[in-house]
Amino acid sequence: MRTSVIPFGPQHPVLPEPLQLKLTVEDEVITEAVPALGYVHRGLEALAQNRDFHQMVQVTERVCGICSVLHAICYCQGLEDIMGITVPPRARYLRVIWGELLRLHSHLLWMGLFADSFGFESLFMQLWKIRERVLDIQEATTGNRVISGTIRVGGVSRDMDARQVHWIADQLTWVAHQVRQIEPVLREDFTIRRRTEGKGVLTSAQARELGAVGPVLRASGIAQDIRQTGYAAYGELDFEPVTATAGDCHARCMVRLGEIDQSIDLIHQALDRLPGGDIRSEVRGRPQGETLMRVEQPRGEVVYYIRADGGKTLSRVRIRTPTFANIPVLVKLLPGIFLSDVPVVVLSIDPCVSCLER
Repeated sequence: MRTSVIPFGPQHPVLPEPLQLKLTVEDEVITEAVPALGYVHRGLEALAQNRDFHQMVQVTERVCGICSVLHAICYCQGLEDIMGITVPPRARYLRVIWGELLRLHSHLLWMGLFADSFGFESLFMQLWKIRERVLDIQEATTGNRVISGTIRVGGVSRDMDARQVHWIADQLTWVAHQVRQIEPVLREDFTIRRRTEGKGVLTSAQARELGAVGPVLRASGIAQDIRQTGYAAYGELDFEPVTATAGDCHARCMVRLGEIDQSIDLIHQALDRLPGGDIRSEVRGRPQGETLMRVEQPRGEVVYYIRADGGKTLSRVRIRTPTFANIPVLVKLLPGIFLSDVPVVVLSIDPCVSCLER
């Protein structure tokens, strides 16, 4: 039996992230996977000690472009907790709307790349066509397609008028219709199921033991979603975590597919119940204290630890991203599969190295 060590990444035709895996292969079967990190380290956490705490909102949005709003929400909620700031109800609902638009954007982007990983390039283009409509909504309501720049300590910086509310609802109806047309292919196509079912199986016990988060955790049958804690306006909206039980690549795809419908429904609920009033509370003084804040990103739970000593800058900002939590899962999933299945299994955890290496 022939043993080889093969580098997968950091540049690979299928993998859109600069992540390198050193794969030990016996014939065509993976026996060991060792991640090599550190290609895009940017020192963003250290900027907290040099930037005004208001300026740091812009930095946190750039930890990851796809999760930008949710990074900013988590950071701002941490400061609001330390400073005792009450966010106006309208701002809390607007945060939900933009956060769920980012979830739609992320899941559609991922699903297109996932389709490309097993050779369905036409499906890739169809999914990204739908994603473009979501980006149009973001651009129309925030001024930017990806980095919105609307979240502020105490609330948000932009509002929506009645015309925009009705327009967003119409656009999301189109998005939901397009996704429903593609859904049978993702669920039932023979080739897709052959390439994804039974690949990279993660049991519920392994998911708990390894600390999996997000769709990776919920695809193994564990109904845990940080949105259930009720932050922003989630406590006033109706939803249940989307789960599956198989724990394989197909189940992780189905969870994200279900979360697309869920995000559209949550946005519709938020638009229907959008209260009037101010969009930002006044911020006085400087933060002093520490807090731990959690938010559910598209990839899973992100954790912000913030410590402030009463100055303009923060003394510590520590970020635990969902990809960091799911890398041990990936290392567990790869041994025992064929080399040809590596791109599918790697993409099934939706790695974001921008988030991982700050």
